[in-house]
Amino acid sequence: MEKTFGETIKKLRESKALTLSEVANELAIDTSMLGKIEKNQRKPNKDLILKISKFFEVSYKDLMVAFKSDTVVYRILENDEYASEVLKVAERKLKYVKVKSSDK
Repeated sequence: MEKTFGETIKKLRESKALTLSEVANELAIDTSMLGKIEKNQRKPNKDLILKISKFFEVSYKDLMVAFKSDTVVYRILENDEYASEVLKVAERKLKYVKVKSSDK
C-alpha cells in the first residue's frame, strides 16, 4: 500500500533518527510546519519538495509523484461515492489526451 506524502517524509526523517526540529532547521522552515506536512495537514511547495529531496538524497520525481497523487486522491475523495470509478475513467482520459496531444 502506498504511503501518503507526509508519511513518506516522516519515515525518511525517522530512518535517519532525526527530530522534527533538526530537519526543519536544515530545510529553513518552522518545526510546526514540518509536523503539519508529516500529518498531511499542510502542503509544501515545489521548492520545499526539492529541498527535502536533496536533504534526504531521494528522487525529486518520486516525491513529486507522491505529492501530486495525494492531491488527486484527496480531491476525488471529496465525492467518495464515485472515487474508484472516477480514477479509472481519469486514467483512460489521460491516455486519450496524451494520444490526442501527440497527433498535433
